[in-house]
Amino acid sequence: MLCTAASIVLGSPALAAPSYDAQAKALLGSAKYKTAKAKIAADYDRIIADIIKLTETESPPFKEKTRGALYKEMLAAEGLADVTTDEEGNVYGTLKGSGAPGPVFVVTAHLDTVFPAGTNVKVKREGNRLAAPGIGDDTSSLPVLLAFIRAIKAAGFTPATDIVFMGNVGEEGPGDLRGMRYLFNKGPLKDRIKYFISFEPGRADRITNAGAGSKRYKVTFTGPGGHSMGDFGIVSPAYALGDAIKQFGEMKVPAKPKTVFNVGIVEGGTSVNSIPFAMAMTIDMRSEGKTELDAEEKEFLAIPPRAAAAENAARSTAKGKVGYDIKLIGDRPVGAVAMDAEILQKAVSVRNAAGIKTSFGTGSSDSNIPWSMGRPAITLGSGFETHGAHSLDEDMILDKPTDIENMAIGLATVLLIADAK
Repeated sequence: MLCTAASIVLGSPALAAPSYDAQAKALLGSAKYKTAKAKIAADYDRIIADIIKLTETESPPFKEKTRGALYKEMLAAEGLADVTTDEEGNVYGTLKGSGAPGPVFVVTAHLDTVFPAGTNVKVKREGNRLAAPGIGDDTSSLPVLLAFIRAIKAAGFTPATDIVFMGNVGEEGPGDLRGMRYLFNKGPLKDRIKYFISFEPGRADRITNAGAGSKRYKVTFTGPGGHSMGDFGIVSPAYALGDAIKQFGEMKVPAKPKTVFNVGIVEGGTSVNSIPFAMAMTIDMRSEGKTELDAEEKEFLAIPPRAAAAENAARSTAKGKVGYDIKLIGDRPVGAVAMDAEILQKAVSVRNAAGIKTSFGTGSSDSNIPWSMGRPAITLGSGFETHGAHSLDEDMILDKPTDIENMAIGLATVLLIADAK
């Protein structure tokens, strides 16, 4: 999901004049690129068919195996070398470059969706609108990567460095970027990744160059429980939870860098006439600044003990006290790519050469992991216009000429960064 699949457009940051404009202009004007673009156009119906096929192969959080196996077959069918599934479930293969084995360029889209097993993922078509849960985020990007491989081969391009095309796991909320954590910290490619691009739904003008960090917690208040009449007056986890939510909602956070918080889930209790023995809330905190996120987290962590103490002081503890458990369930790091980084400069130069005004933004995506480690990465739109990410009525709108132009810009970005000839 630009986890969620959306980015926050910030306007143009201070960007030095890109130094690759001439190279980008030459690439877009070359006969090879025109051949590659023509191949994408010729493959348009195949791309759409692959999107439908993958969408109808459900891929819930932590259960991406079936879709991963299908995508692995698709990668192998494109003739990539060393097609494999790593220990975390990421599937990938290599388009060999002209250089000696060494650094690699990872180009990826995520396999997982937010929808649980059993969700109806049958694609509905109404005119130029395709609708199904997960069709946009991020299923629409996976076949675009396959189209890139075919276009590169059809045009006879050879990258200077190996390009690893990947379908990764664990990008959506519950996954907590587990695919990328493995890739950059434990996987066999961890020390070889020179460049990294994650593709998400969207048009070619968008470059996500920074990642908002997030902290997610589940806090559970516990108590003795009892009958609403017979045990009236004893402590209740419900009141402790209510107090904690109130305190959380009154936290003051800065507008810049943008810092936010939310109570997403409240749960617990057994019946209307029972004092609950457990009540819980699941919360989300996000910020574009690490210092601000750390401060927000510190303030939040002080709330549950205060709420429990206040409840234990307010009512009888004869049958036991209210306690609490705080569990970290999500931790996405803050990060950004340097504005003078080669990967970003080349992406901007391609858009300059195509006459596209670049829109920069902050989001939450697979790139958060390399950004937090100081590794060169960007997140780009794969080309399609999509709406309603994470909803049952998620859709994509087909506009063939525009879709082809946008996909071709994504391909040109990959080619320029890979120094393909």
